[in-house]
Amino acid sequence: MVEVRVTGGVIRGATDDGVSRFLGVPYAAPPFGANRMRPPAAVVGWDGVRDATAYGPTVPKGDYPEQYAPLFPEVVIPGDECLNLNVWTPTGAQGLPVLVWIHGGAFVNGSGSVSAYDGTAFARDGVVTVTINYRLGPDGSLYFENDENNANLGLQDQVAALRWVRDNIAAFGGDPDRVTVAGESAGAMSVSTLLALPSAAGLFAQAITESGATAHTLPPKVGLTVSRSLAERLGVDATREAIAAVELDVLVKAAEEFHNDAQAVPDPEKYGALAARVLVFAPVVDGVVLPQHPLDAVRAGASRNVRILLGSNRQEARLFLVAGGTLDLIGEAELVAGAAAYGLGPEGLEPYRRAEPDASPGDLLAQVVSDWYFGVPAIRLAEAHQGTTFAYVFDRPFPEENHGYGSAHAVEIPFVFDTIDDPSIVPILGGAPSRAVADSTHAVWVRFITDGDPGWAPYTVDRRTTGILTETVTPVDDPRSAERAVWDGLL
Repeated sequence: MVEVRVTGGVIRGATDDGVSRFLGVPYAAPPFGANRMRPPAAVVGWDGVRDATAYGPTVPKGDYPEQYAPLFPEVVIPGDECLNLNVWTPTGAQGLPVLVWIHGGAFVNGSGSVSAYDGTAFARDGVVTVTINYRLGPDGSLYFENDENNANLGLQDQVAALRWVRDNIAAFGGDPDRVTVAGESAGAMSVSTLLALPSAAGLFAQAITESGATAHTLPPKVGLTVSRSLAERLGVDATREAIAAVELDVLVKAAEEFHNDAQAVPDPEKYGALAARVLVFAPVVDGVVLPQHPLDAVRAGASRNVRILLGSNRQEARLFLVAGGTLDLIGEAELVAGAAAYGLGPEGLEPYRRAEPDASPGDLLAQVVSDWYFGVPAIRLAEAHQGTTFAYVFDRPFPEENHGYGSAHAVEIPFVFDTIDDPSIVPILGGAPSRAVADSTHAVWVRFITDGDPGWAPYTVDRRTTGILTETVTPVDDPRSAERAVWDGLL
């Protein structure tokens, strides 16, 4: 057992094999009662020594859709002190680099206590690691007109956690001037937005975005559509006060149904521009917390002092098509219609056909969707960033090795954290994930977090150098350039 004094009081963690862990440490007050749907308030202190050997409460949230639930085991821990974080650090650490991880889950699911995010391997390799919870769904993302400082509460939670890290991480042997903030999917979208958030300026020196950029940030009009549509479902006025007064279980269920309905049946007549956005709950350009679109702010130099590692997985969209059982049902007509829905005519499909002449229509549509949703938005962020940028593409496993998913969305996470032995990842990674891929990928993240250099040349628009991550790391200039080029002017 080891004790550390932090904001709020003294905590007691546990140590195993040279790594100490402190779990469920509050970084803000419980977001209920007078704090409900308001910016995060200061930690409520405690007397004596607080036990920090078990994960703390998770934020209110619904369930994953049925097809994804076996792939992403959801952690649900009851309790009010849900704005908490977890720290892993090597014994005797001093002045080490810090990783702060923001989980994904479409802004409606997930937590910092998912077992695949265990920070032991990073701590073993000299990185103090922090994983956090933040408010999800309506509590984290609802926007209203004249909302003052109350919009984007999930992002504000993330900033509060980063401030806690700044103020406390030295007590765990971390250097507050060497913080890398990282995330995947909604976590990566969060990180990309934090690059442009005035309140986050100076809280981190580096950023990693895995499979998420700024393309799905909501404009105010769409944010209002979300709040009004949810209020209509609940039968209450479209105000923050009215929705906050709804019984929490009722609100969580309504938000879950709203999210699933909008994704399964994206009806433009019902949801307007929201139908094309895919994500119902997401950062909103509210004009106060987030003054302008993140990509515009990055392009203008807001993040020029932050080094960034960004990228995506080669076959992201196979997650959605394989889990949904639709990949093999897609024929030529569905491929052409599906590509057209994303703005690609028959000529735009030709580079995909040439690159994979033996691919099925479902395989080709999966690649189109992967590029539209994840690959090209990452490239646009790389093009916009005025500071040092490194790009990667994760390209393992092969589909035959993991139930057809291949290098699908979220598959890289256990390789990044070196948690491939966790039994929870078998449904999406198969029973024999590659140790060589884990070793090479985890080492890239450690190198970048520690030295600011993942091992290949920075990304520039003239060369577009990208690290291809497999059992080895292979730098390639402008990979899949023909497919990339078809999106010019579309994304």
